[in-house]
Amino acid sequence: MPTATPRFMPAQRWDIFCQVIDNYGDIGVCWRLAAELGARGAYVRLRTDDASALAWMAPQGAQNVSILPYDAATDADTHADVVIEAFGCEAPAPYLHALAQRHAQCPAVGARLPVLVNLEYLSAEDYVERCHRLPSLIMSGPAAGMTRWFFYPGFTVRTGGLIREQQLHTRQANFDRTTWRAQHGVRSDDHAISLFCYEPPALPALLQQLATPSPGFAPRLLVTPGRAAAAVKALDSAQRLHPVYLPVRTQVAFDEMLWACDLNLVRGEDSLVRALWAGQPFVWHIYPQDDNAHHAKLDAFLDWLQAPASLRSFHHAWNGLTDAATLPTITPALLQEWHACALQAREKLLTQNDLIAQLQQFVAEKS
Repeated sequence: MPTATPRFMPAQRWDIFCQVIDNYGDIGVCWRLAAELGARGAYVRLRTDDASALAWMAPQGAQNVSILPYDAATDADTHADVVIEAFGCEAPAPYLHALAQRHAQCPAVGARLPVLVNLEYLSAEDYVERCHRLPSLIMSGPAAGMTRWFFYPGFTVRTGGLIREQQLHTRQANFDRTTWRAQHGVRSDDHAISLFCYEPPALPALLQQLATPSPGFAPRLLVTPGRAAAAVKALDSAQRLHPVYLPVRTQVAFDEMLWACDLNLVRGEDSLVRALWAGQPFVWHIYPQDDNAHHAKLDAFLDWLQAPASLRSFHHAWNGLTDAATLPTITPALLQEWHACALQAREKLLTQNDLIAQLQQFVAEKS
């Protein structure tokens, strides 16, 4: 596994701007980024317009990380060395103006140039490798004269990689899977299935399938709160399954749920990455877009994953690309096939540098 220890003096002050749109995936990614930067010695201010989810997502806080309102005033002397605008959001105009002034003064006083980074959405599509690390000179507005750099997370060595904590392997190795399953009503011969989704078109077909007895397959459905729980409770077939409705979980506890289950049905960006690190069979419910642009994005990911035909077919039905009637029947043999695929993908990712290490290296080059 590549070392995450950089051979340069890392930037010490980071501001991460995050606007919460919906579903808390954006704040989830930004918190993991901030927390791991803090763990590696940086001082981070996470500036967000809605920090409410952190009360249950990360109630323990994180070393070297503070939370500020999105538009909080910041003295010019305390501006960050690195500014991350996550997912295309733009820092407030007064902040950018002060940052640009500091940028203009840095060469004269010999100080570190502030680096402005647009951290983009995760995708396996071809454009990611082409656009990763590209500059955009800002010609007008409060940040005129600065360069905004585009940094793309991704799944290949020509991208920015994925968020991976330095202590993740140790945490996972020390995890007591047997005890966790017993505490959540999962018997030794059960197949635990976690459900974290939006409202997938094939959900009724899946619940009907799981409620039908099958030799050697005893599903135990664990449903996360919010949209997943609401979608399940709206279906009569769910009552026959006697699902376990889980309470809200911290990010640490969410990881443990993924490690403990035999199949993880995940959604969005953050939980996809965590499912990959878990190394268990998984299915991704991609965020649906009105113009169906997510279809190409899903297929690009499945191509990178080298998904077997059964897993590709399940993803297509789960995400509405094909009819729900085409949903493959889950069996122990199918889970073994998907497990092998997941482990192969994880091993491939572990040979690459993680996103935080790459960001630190990139910033050192540009400042």
